[in-house]
Amino acid sequence: MSFQQGLSGLNAASKQLEVIGNNVSNANTVGFKQARAEFADVYANSLLGSGASQIGIGTKISTVAQQFTQGNITSTNNGLDIAINGSGFFRMATNGTITYTRNGQFQLNKDGYIVDSTGKNLTGYGADVSGNILTGAAIDLRINTADIQPVATTAIEGTINLDSRNNPMPAVPAFDPTDPTTYNNSTAVTIFDSLGNSHTLQNYFRKTAANTWNVYTTVDGVSTPALPATTAVMTFTGTGVSPTIVPALPSITFTPLNTATPPVANGASNVTTTLDYSSSTQFGSNFSINSLSQDGFTSGRLAGFNTSSDGTIMGRYTNGQSRALGQVILANFTNPNGLQSLGGNAWSESASSGAALIGQPGTGLLGVVQSSALEDSNVDLTAELVNMITAQRVYQANAQTIKTQDQVMQTLVNLR
Repeated sequence: MSFQQGLSGLNAASKQLEVIGNNVSNANTVGFKQARAEFADVYANSLLGSGASQIGIGTKISTVAQQFTQGNITSTNNGLDIAINGSGFFRMATNGTITYTRNGQFQLNKDGYIVDSTGKNLTGYGADVSGNILTGAAIDLRINTADIQPVATTAIEGTINLDSRNNPMPAVPAFDPTDPTTYNNSTAVTIFDSLGNSHTLQNYFRKTAANTWNVYTTVDGVSTPALPATTAVMTFTGTGVSPTIVPALPSITFTPLNTATPPVANGASNVTTTLDYSSSTQFGSNFSINSLSQDGFTSGRLAGFNTSSDGTIMGRYTNGQSRALGQVILANFTNPNGLQSLGGNAWSESASSGAALIGQPGTGLLGVVQSSALEDSNVDLTAELVNMITAQRVYQANAQTIKTQDQVMQTLVNLR
């Protein structure tokens, strides 16, 4: 028996205890991946090749391998917290230096960039002012807090039912938007000009003959076109569906006015809006508005944002609109165990890991991301404590072999 085997066993067991202690100390570190000490036996080289009775000279730590298994996902109240469910790493940048992490605890810095606690920038794909994702080169993700530009209403689409039981109205008195007795029904919708100012557009329906309805329009109480002209004439068949409208897609044009007295132009461009009531019906039931929509909106301020499963950061605005602000990307590696650990939950690629494979979450072998959530450490405390007891017993056993070797040598010394 030699001291060498016992000494190597003590060293190996000591290193294993260090690995276990590091795992236990990071049990609450977000995105931490536990490590495992892997051992290998050691044999001395033989001049004549391997012998049948060759005895090993101990053990050694062959590698300390990190275990990139999935940690539990925990919900949080921070919309910038992001968890990866599946394979992949967040790609971080610091002055051109690229690192990778599973820690999704992000925040905004004073310039609006998404950063981690150490100031590294989260990278991804940017978006243009219309919310289109600009795939290509990855950039540092930044939340654009500027107001979104208003869009003038260009189309109104409605589906209504006109009551076929209504009698045609006499020619006199003529239509008057201020006199409810001169029309049968009306609709109202809020529309917007190019500066985001709201206006009220009303359509009035006046039955002039069986199956025939005149349509009149006012904007902010002003007839458009001027009376007695009609906006359109709707004619139904006996089935009460698919009316013939003349003109087929009527449009109106008006100059936006302000609310002063007397009202004057507010500086916005003239608004031209088409009206589509082609899906309307004429049945023997009460007048009803089944749908009424328009495509314009006023300006809006960023009210909040969240991240979808494919990494798209969607901004919510005070005008009810939503728009993509960017997209988080993920990186994967052929051999994640070959990554070089830098500390601070960061890794860098190496020759052993292979080059980073960049993509959008949910594509290829990449996992998806979850907003307002974090990935917990994958350390199993119960298993680590059991491993610690085992390693301690191994350490004690190796110490016992040294003690026994010492007793053998003491016996030899005492021989006479």
